[in-house]
Amino acid sequence: MNAYTPWTMLVDAGMIGLLLAIGVFLRARVKWLQNMLVPASVIAGALGLVLGPNVLGAIAKNRGWHIGSWQVTGIPFSEHMGTYASILIVIVFACMALTDDFDIRKVNKTVGGFASYGVLMYGAQVALGMAFALLFLTPVLGSPDVLGIMLFTGWAGGFGTAAAVGNIYAENGQPEVASLAFTSATVGLLVGVIGGIILAKFGARRGQAKAFRGMDSLPDELRTGVLDANKRRPALGYHTFSGGSIETLSFEVGIVSLVAVVGYGIGQLLKHLFPGISFPLFAIAFLVGIVVRIVMNGVGASHLLDAGTLRSVSGLCTDILIVCGIASIQPEFVSDHILALGLLFLFGLILCTVLGLVVAPRLMGEGWFERQLFTWGWATGSVSTGLALLRIVDPKLESGTIEQFGYAYLPVVPVEISAVSFVPVMALAGMGWAVVGVWGAIAVLGLLGGWWVVRSGHANTHGAPGPVGTLGTGFTG
Repeated sequence: MNAYTPWTMLVDAGMIGLLLAIGVFLRARVKWLQNMLVPASVIAGALGLVLGPNVLGAIAKNRGWHIGSWQVTGIPFSEHMGTYASILIVIVFACMALTDDFDIRKVNKTVGGFASYGVLMYGAQVALGMAFALLFLTPVLGSPDVLGIMLFTGWAGGFGTAAAVGNIYAENGQPEVASLAFTSATVGLLVGVIGGIILAKFGARRGQAKAFRGMDSLPDELRTGVLDANKRRPALGYHTFSGGSIETLSFEVGIVSLVAVVGYGIGQLLKHLFPGISFPLFAIAFLVGIVVRIVMNGVGASHLLDAGTLRSVSGLCTDILIVCGIASIQPEFVSDHILALGLLFLFGLILCTVLGLVVAPRLMGEGWFERQLFTWGWATGSVSTGLALLRIVDPKLESGTIEQFGYAYLPVVPVEISAVSFVPVMALAGMGWAVVGVWGAIAVLGLLGGWWVVRSGHANTHGAPGPVGTLGTGFTG
């Protein structure tokens, strides 16, 4: 085995860059990829998986292939692709802590139903996914309990959560679980897009998505992924320093790196003090980031952090994380659980559909269809998927969904962070039913919260759902 050096990382970065460039090209040129709204990073990761050592071996250490009469030696991915994903998720959570506003007071009753539905969706995926595994997958198919957390990990959580959960299990001697997590995230993304398009057409036929004009109505930049060079493009971020002192990006990346390193140091200390307990490094970095932000606010230095730049850094890390995660999937391990995963994903599809078409119209007022379709997107893939689906049914963004989402998602944040931090640890400790109980209670609170908003009259505007026992807005056939 060749020693890992900084040059090895350069080769890996170059190969990832090549795959991303190919992914961007294919998304911009291939119509069915545009219609599927597949991100370039997912295309790149799929290419890395197929060409990598786990499938064809075209990109593999000490592997060669023939091009005509030429013998070509493959430029390999190193065996550290999974480690990159573990490091990158720490940076993503550090950026999140430094940029997002977690003031719960900003959630008012006008977005209460939207927020309650998001909490319900996340909590239900955690609790019912685990319950399905404990009641059926484990006793009938002999599947491990870890499958119970794969639904929320890959769907409501997405690729970032998949990396985080995979890292927790890797630290506990089960690195192969990351393959299940990234498989779930990949399937969830496809379910989100395909299912979302079907839902949009379903709603259009029933008059719920009045602005639906089909996939061809999407702006070119959403379909191809490339912004028009002749139009004004959004900025990545704003400078907070003059170039004569320090480049703004240098400072922002430096702060994020500092948060990540301090989090890593605390994690190593905790591991030394409590060797039998695994502390999620990304969660520690998240807490360190919050402390750093509080300190900077206290000394009047928060203006030195530019949210746009930090989100760009987070987006960069997420793209690379997706490529590394998908490319490092071990198909043979996934195939051992293919039936159980298939049944879990079918269960998840039914769950999200019932919540979207039966529960959502009772928890949200006017514009409920647009909000539930947006929620369908982030709860099966990512926020960007939700935005793309929303543009199908609300091309001019007149429903107010985007403006309300910023506040409606605030109550979901602690549910998400606690689930990612504690559910894998509880599952490892054999506390599956405790997971069902805790996050089941959270889901019930979300349901009751939405019901209270409706009963209080704040969601009963024109188009609000009818009384229990009817099918509500637009569902009378």
